[in-house]
Amino acid sequence: MKTLEQIRLERIKKASSLKNPYPQLSEDIVTVKTAIGKTDQTVKISGRIISLRGHGKLIFVDLKDESGKIQLMFKQDLLKEKFNRLNLVDLGDFLYVTGRVGKSIRGEPSLFVEDYAIISKSIRPLPEKWHGLKDIEERYRQRYVDLLVNPGVKKIFLTRVKIVKLLRQFLDDHGFIEVETPVLQPVYGGASAKPFITHHNSLNADLYLRISDELYLKRLIVGGFEKVYEMGKDFRNEGMSRAHNPEFTQMEFYWAYSNYEKLMGFTEKMLVSVIENIKKSLSVKYKDKEYDFKIPWARVTYRELILKYLDFDIDKIKTEPELVKLVKERNWLSGEKLVGYGQVLDALYKKHVRPNLDGPMFITDHPVEMKPLAKRKENDLTKAASFQLLVAGEEWINAYNELNDPQDQKNRWLKEMELAKKGAEDYQVIDEDYIRALEYGMPPTAGWGLGIDRLTAFLTDQPNIKDVILFPTLRPELKKVTPIP
Repeated sequence: MKTLEQIRLERIKKASSLKNPYPQLSEDIVTVKTAIGKTDQTVKISGRIISLRGHGKLIFVDLKDESGKIQLMFKQDLLKEKFNRLNLVDLGDFLYVTGRVGKSIRGEPSLFVEDYAIISKSIRPLPEKWHGLKDIEERYRQRYVDLLVNPGVKKIFLTRVKIVKLLRQFLDDHGFIEVETPVLQPVYGGASAKPFITHHNSLNADLYLRISDELYLKRLIVGGFEKVYEMGKDFRNEGMSRAHNPEFTQMEFYWAYSNYEKLMGFTEKMLVSVIENIKKSLSVKYKDKEYDFKIPWARVTYRELILKYLDFDIDKIKTEPELVKLVKERNWLSGEKLVGYGQVLDALYKKHVRPNLDGPMFITDHPVEMKPLAKRKENDLTKAASFQLLVAGEEWINAYNELNDPQDQKNRWLKEMELAKKGAEDYQVIDEDYIRALEYGMPPTAGWGLGIDRLTAFLTDQPNIKDVILFPTLRPELKKVTPIP
């Protein structure tokens, strides 16, 4: 018995004997939405067949383009011999159609077809209308089908487009300029993360996919720019989860002569403007819970959170040996390979503190060991002048006053390298050129980074960021996709 694919391939052969079923489209067309408004006029449209019904001397077809759908009416007395060729047309095919716009007996806007041509054949049938594409991994892998059969998916990605535009517009309106910095970098930096490594043959040099835009954007501050931002892809060769994808979108900005306290107010205004535009309210429902974004948002220090949820004071437990001893006594962590005071503390926070937090909440003044690129607070040198914005138990934004003392920066990185020698898996490396840039002088600057995927997931109520990334990273298919014979 022949498969549907084989039957369609036979129809392609028959269609090819009459006319090229994959022609160039040289004629001007209007959108379906435009066509519907041109009653009693002859129009030319193109789109995909999503429904085909009828028999005898009248065939009904629903044709869809990005603007909408319209009913096509194929009448034998109008089309003559071309009517008989409709047996070569399948669901999913693309048609080029000429016809008069009118209404059916039931009053539905319709196009009475005077001429038509197949302009692209669909060999593989779309999933059944009522069952659709349900398997989660297949939806991610075949996003092109997911978009066709699950209308809500396209709406999510159109919302993402709008979010990105609004963020860009806000920064543009406040005097920031958008720039582009290298994705391939000779030294990766700006975060504590594992990079992807590649090799450039002509240079005979290893290069890294960036893990952050930070160090290059701050080089531009050194070079005289005062407000810069970049929206782009970063890459981290780490584990995957509902909140992590190896390739992700981040917006970073750097603002000369500013500080992290000012950035908190700026962040509130920016995100409120986006949320109001997208949701028409400052109350947002995510995973069946309501979040209120009326400003001001809560502000709490990192020390206060550790005291509340773990019952110890980071101003008294200041060293790695003290902290490790406490962790073992209370059996807080097991199996993690952690080196350094900052890493152990961060693991404790993520496991025992962050899951209890809702937000929106600014968490400020992290221990300086956790922020190798941040300035120390002047009234407490053990703390970084920093904040994170946390919403629904997830970090959205990381921000701080940028360290602009080249000697201090180099010493911080040397300590990071010492952690690496002790076995730390995540650490920052020394970028000598960046140190050289700081030696020319960088003004007091505050910087900020936002994860676009997490923001979009929240505003579209999608618990997994793969649902807001068009083509998320997936395990390779076990068997290769083979063409239909």
